Amino acid sequence: MIVNLRGIALGAGALLLAAFSMGTALAAETINIGGSQAVLLRPVAPVASVILMPGGDGRIDAGPGGRIGRLKNNQLVRTRSAYFARRRAVLVVDADVNLARAVEYMTKIKQPVTVIATSRGTLRAAEGIAAGARPDALVLTSGFLTDASGSNQNVANILGSPGRLPKTLVIHHREDGCRFTQPAGVAPFIKWARGKARVVWLSGGSTQGNPCKARSHHGFLGLDGRVVGLAAGFR
Repeated sequence: MIVNLRGIALGAGALLLAAFSMGTALAAETINIGGSQAVLLRPVAPVASVILMPGGDGRIDAGPGGRIGRLKNNQLVRTRSAYFARRRAVLVVDADVNLARAVEYMTKIKQPVTVIATSRGTLRAAEGIAAGARPDALVLTSGFLTDASGSNQNVANILGSPGRLPKTLVIHHREDGCRFTQPAGVAPFIKWARGKARVVWLSGGSTQGNPCKARSHHGFLGLDGRVVGLAAGFR
């Protein structure tokens, strides 16, 4: 995403400056949801809410004052201020969060509530929905979607039936090289969802190192603005 502010072009990495300029200064705080620590970014007048579920082991090590100690480079963690700059109330959750409680909490701040999950976070999102969480929408980026993704531990198998699926957006890189989130898993998921999911394919950006890590096509390196724009706009 590129926006223009007083003639200055800003990418996703600079959206924090835009937030200050619009009078929505970043004020992160650490909150407790059912015994799980999470980080909340709350703009003055939010238009919607998002819950960000990082990949990997999902442990963000939230500390006082909204500090995040781990997974700082994860695609969702590193772009949290970009969602905030779009006037979304943002909740970055830990792996052990009760997703139903998190959705309830954010509903009280501002609806609609969209759960945005990436990589292994898509498994935790599916588990939370299977256990009773009811977000208004779901965004799955670089997801463990079906057996064809590369693992039988995936969203379709966890949910069991598309009847449990909220309206869903899949964002996937055409060259995702992670063996668990292969692009081949996307089409079977869209078919399985029976009209409840659609996909946006991305290409370009850059990749380096481990193909399952954040600084790769799997982590949408170089495409943060595009991912934020698509995910924040889906509700």
